[in-house]
Amino acid sequence: MPKRERTGRALQDEVSRRIQRLDEIVEDGVRVRVPQPQPHPRDVRGRNWDMQGFSHVRGYERAIRAVVDKVRDEYDLAPELTRGDPFAPVQQADQERAAQNPFG
Repeated sequence: MPKRERTGRALQDEVSRRIQRLDEIVEDGVRVRVPQPQPHPRDVRGRNWDMQGFSHVRGYERAIRAVVDKVRDEYDLAPELTRGDPFAPVQQADQERAAQNPFG
């Protein structure tokens, strides 16, 4: 079954939501800052992103890593649309995409 794609922001929100529900995090009243997911080439487990650089995690590293890995197994990071130079010439592929979807 193919994984569902999510934007970086949606993945960040999902990981944050799950971390903030961990019993030990709730009991200790800790707020964990969740970084943006970083894309990488698909690994042997089929994952195309990871997260590094959490704040306020001393003592919770294993629990947080388990949450991140579970979300990585469930979702792919969707390719981000990058906006380049607005004055650059339009590429052929961009013209075709715009013709297919006038709202995107």
